[in-house]
Amino acid sequence: MSFKAALEADQEVPESWSSYMTTVYRGRKPPSISSYDPEKLEAKAREVTKKNEAAFLYVFGSAGSCSTDRANRKAFEKWCFTPKMLIDASDRNLETTLFGVKYKSPLLLAPIGVHGLLHPEGELCAATAANNMGVPLIMSTAATRSLEDAAKANGDGPRWYQLYWPRSEPLTLSLLSRAKACGYTTCIITLDTMCMGWRPYDLDTAYLPFNHGIGIQVGTSDPVFMQSQGTILEGDQQSPYGGHEYSKIPYPFDPVACDSAREAGDEFHTSLKTLGRNWSRQIHSGLFRTWDEIAFVRKHWEGPLVLKGILHVSDAVKAMEAGCDGVVVSNHGGRQVDGAIPALIALEKICGDSRIRKAQIEGKFTILFDSGIRRGSDILKAIALGAQAVLLGRPYMYGLAISGTQGIEEVVRGILCETELTLGLCGFNSLDEIWGKREEVMDKLELGFYN
Repeated sequence: MSFKAALEADQEVPESWSSYMTTVYRGRKPPSISSYDPEKLEAKAREVTKKNEAAFLYVFGSAGSCSTDRANRKAFEKWCFTPKMLIDASDRNLETTLFGVKYKSPLLLAPIGVHGLLHPEGELCAATAANNMGVPLIMSTAATRSLEDAAKANGDGPRWYQLYWPRSEPLTLSLLSRAKACGYTTCIITLDTMCMGWRPYDLDTAYLPFNHGIGIQVGTSDPVFMQSQGTILEGDQQSPYGGHEYSKIPYPFDPVACDSAREAGDEFHTSLKTLGRNWSRQIHSGLFRTWDEIAFVRKHWEGPLVLKGILHVSDAVKAMEAGCDGVVVSNHGGRQVDGAIPALIALEKICGDSRIRKAQIEGKFTILFDSGIRRGSDILKAIALGAQAVLLGRPYMYGLAISGTQGIEEVVRGILCETELTLGLCGFNSLDEIWGKREEVMDKLELGFYN
């Protein structure tokens, strides 16, 4: 029964993303994350991690002066909605179709590494929350849990895999094979981290978890990588919680304590540091790949293949020509290049290209958006500019830090509730009605309007 029909029949209205607001008001309880406001959410995450400040700053920080991160969010202010009145938007949905699969919303959990810095259960919280909500999880290669354990926690939920491209071809093939076997349906190759960016927040305290073996657990559960390190994994040892000692990462992570343990001759921490160094040499080696090398991954991955980190129109076109199924327009949340183009402006340019738009309409190419999403209105602006879905990053990590699985769910349900409400209040019933229709949905403000 539709929402409108239920109202007319004086019956309970059907469940939707926007019904979460009713649930909140009826519950008469504040959320575990303290606030749905993104600025207050960030402040609360900083507060609860005050004894582990470096972990918070690892997630919060960006490259250089953080100008790209600020510009990402500022860019949304140049567009404003022009709501239309007396349109029946009683029945709304946020469904979107990506690579032939229909999803409940256009939101995916972005691939972010080292969840174990913020919560002892690490990526298992995000995997569980994603399953509970029917939102796709994108699992990072820099995770503190294995592909297998995250997949188990994710159950029947939709999941994708993000590949930090190793130098070794056998290791690349092993990771792809494991991802496929665990039900990860789409592969995203991150292109903008061939080497790490200049991040003062981490450099000031020399804080790099991978150097201590934290965030390498996809590697320490991989038979090809561990064999290259002189260790043979057998049976359930391929799962970090199946008995493999190098998965037992300390929480909270304290690099000083790890250093002290090694200096005292602790073999475990000494080995973990060696593994961390060698894993980093594989996935953050400083080796810059080229376009002709994409063919290798394309040959060995049968599902949708997406390139993340695209900001230039010509690169999006090259991705199509290379046989990729889509791109993520992203500047890595401002974490790689200081002074880079805001991702939303790049999205506007890429989706404004006639070749890209034609391929999107024909179902041959998909544009996803990442970097700067904080509110439901941000999601709708990205969709109106031509994105087919968006990736949510830091906000769900703040939810993780505050209250684990519950925190992630509150963040995501809140932002999707706001998205659906705003869609209806602007006079629309579905994302199809606004997709790529910026002129019909929004007005562009003059530069400096908010200055």
